[in-house]
Amino acid sequence: MTAKVYAAVLSGLDARIVEVEAGMLKGLSAFHIVGLADKSVDESRQRLTLALKSVSAKPPLRFNAKTIINLAPADEKKEGALLDLPIALSFLAVSKQSVVPDKNTIFIGELGLDGALRKVTGALPLIMGAKKHGFKKIVLPEENAAEVKYIEGIDIYPEKNLKGVLRLLEEKFSDKPLKIEKFSPPLRAIDLSYIALPDMLWRAIFIAAAGRHNMLLFGPPGTGKSLIAQHVADLLPPLTLQEAIEVSSIHSITGLLPEMITHPVMRNPHHSASAVSVLGGGNNPGPGEISLAHKGVLFLDEFPEFRRDVLEGLREPLESSKMAISRARKKVIFPAEFLLVGAYNPCPCGFYQDPEKECTCSPADINRYHKKLSGPILDRMDMHIVIPRVKSALWFDEHKKMPELPNIMHIQKIQLERQGTYNSRIHPKDLQRVCFIEKDAEDMLTSAADALQLSLRAVHKVMRVARTLADMEGCSRIEQGHIAESLQYRNQDKS
Repeated sequence: MTAKVYAAVLSGLDARIVEVEAGMLKGLSAFHIVGLADKSVDESRQRLTLALKSVSAKPPLRFNAKTIINLAPADEKKEGALLDLPIALSFLAVSKQSVVPDKNTIFIGELGLDGALRKVTGALPLIMGAKKHGFKKIVLPEENAAEVKYIEGIDIYPEKNLKGVLRLLEEKFSDKPLKIEKFSPPLRAIDLSYIALPDMLWRAIFIAAAGRHNMLLFGPPGTGKSLIAQHVADLLPPLTLQEAIEVSSIHSITGLLPEMITHPVMRNPHHSASAVSVLGGGNNPGPGEISLAHKGVLFLDEFPEFRRDVLEGLREPLESSKMAISRARKKVIFPAEFLLVGAYNPCPCGFYQDPEKECTCSPADINRYHKKLSGPILDRMDMHIVIPRVKSALWFDEHKKMPELPNIMHIQKIQLERQGTYNSRIHPKDLQRVCFIEKDAEDMLTSAADALQLSLRAVHKVMRVARTLADMEGCSRIEQGHIAESLQYRNQDKS
C-alpha cells in the first residue's frame, strides 16, 4: 500500500511541486527517505519519531515493516525542513493512523519535537507556486499567516501543530480558511524640514524619485548626502499588490519577512560587503542586496570604497533589472529593479577644493580614489548631483520650511499608463515613440552630445530625465528647457 501527499520546495523564487509518497514492505523495521534529499530533509526521520508521540501515533520503527518515503521527482534536490509535515502525513496515511489527504492540498511545515509547526522560509512564493499549479488549499505553520494574509485564489489554513492538522483532515477542512485582508497600504508621512538644502537640490531629488532615476550624490562630508538617500524610499508611492508580492517573496526566502512589505524598502549595505552578499549567489544561490532592494532603493554610501567586483557586478542588473546566477546544475534569476543612490566624497579626506577646510590628500591619492569608479558605472547613473556645504545659518533658520513635494504618485501613474514602465526603464527602441521632442530641444541635445562627448547610453539617459521633467510640468512634449536641465545633471566634471 502507498499514500501520497503533495508538498512544495523552492528553486530560487520558483515553487517546485513535490510528491511525497510513502510505502511499507514486510520485513525488518527500517525507515528510509529517498529522492535526492539533503541533510536537513534526511534528519526529519529523527524529528518525526518524537513529533508523532504528541498525537499518540506509532513511529515507523515500531512497525515490523520497512517504511520508504520517496520524494518525487527523484532527480531534483530537495532542501529544507519544510517537508517534515508532508512526510509525517504520508507515513500516518500509509500506516492507517490517519486519513489520506486529498490531492488538491499542499502541506508545508517544519515539525518540532513536541509536534509544533515551526515557521518556514519562503511561504509566500510557495503559496503563489501552489496557486499557479492549480491547488485549491494549502496548510502551513500559523507563524507564516501574517505574510500571506493578502493572497486570494487559494484557501490558506494556518495551524499551530501536527494535532491541529490531523483534526483538520479528519473534519474534512470544516474550519474556515484564513480571512483575506484588503490590500490598502497607507501613505507615508514625510518630514524633510530638518534637512538643510537649497530648493534646486530638492528639485533634483524629486526628479530622481519621480522617474526612478539612478543618482550619484557628490560632496564634502556632513552635507546631508546620507540623510537625503535615506528619504528617497519615503518619497516613492506605496507598492501595488503585485509589486508587494514580488518584493515580499524575495524577503520571504531569506527569512527576513515578518509580514508582507507594502512600501518600497531601502537597503544600505556596508562598503565592506562581499560580492555574494550584494549581488547574490552562494552554493545554494540566494538573493543579494540588489534583489532585496527590488522596487525600492539601494543606497551605497562611500561608493568608491566598495570592492571593484561589486561595483562592476552592478552593470548588468542596472540595465536588465534582474540578476542571473548560474551554477553547474541550475540557473536562478532574481528580479533586481532598484533605484541606485551612490554617495561619495571629493577625495579620501573629503575636503578637496573645500573653501573652508584644507585637503590633506596628495594628487596621486585623489586620482587613485576617483579611478575606483569606472567609466561604465558612471555612465549608468542618470543624475550626478553635487551637494555643497550649507552655511550654518540655514541650520537654525526659524522660517525654514519643508520643500513642496510634487505629486510623485500621479507623475508615475502618467508614466505607467503611457509606456507601462517608469521613465528610467524606457527601452531604447521606444524612446523616439515616448519622448516626443521639440526641434530646438533636439538640436540642443545633438550639439551637447558632440561637445560633451556623450555616449549613446548617456544621450538616452538625458532623454529619459527630460521626459520626467516634462511629466512633472504637465507637458506632452520635451522642450528645450527640459533638455537643458537634464544635461546639467549629466555633468561628471567634479574638479
